[in-house]
Amino acid sequence: MVDIVSAEKRSVMMAGIRGKDTKPEIAIRKALFALGWRYRIHDKRLPGKPDLVFPKRKAVIFVEGCFWHGHDCHLFRMPSSRQEFWQAKIDGNRQRDIRVRAELHILGWRYLTVWECALKGRTRLPFPDLIATISEWLESTEPTGEIEGVKDGAG
Repeated sequence: MVDIVSAEKRSVMMAGIRGKDTKPEIAIRKALFALGWRYRIHDKRLPGKPDLVFPKRKAVIFVEGCFWHGHDCHLFRMPSSRQEFWQAKIDGNRQRDIRVRAELHILGWRYLTVWECALKGRTRLPFPDLIATISEWLESTEPTGEIEGVKDGAG
């Protein structure tokens, strides 16, 4: 399939995609703050600079984009152009995610991954339910967690 925009325009578009302070991340931050949760954001002292850091709970949250991390959901589709580049890029992101989470585990930190598909698209969860699930995980002692959208056909 041929791209409908020029290579230069596509480059500008891709460069404009944010790596932090994304809309999903900010929505989660605001909702948790309103519930009384206090956190740090993008703490450079921790591996991977987690999106939200809860020092008292020794817990972190990553709000991950499904495309950039190759999540198995309807929001991810491998681009048809420059497939070798994109495969290497996404594989590299996945490997970094595995390494960062292993480092956090060794340091005694708990981590939760919230996937973009839990917040948008046809598989999104009701936002109050999502925030309640995050709060429950924060209050628990579970070492890891993952929240993704409803699997296709499951709701």
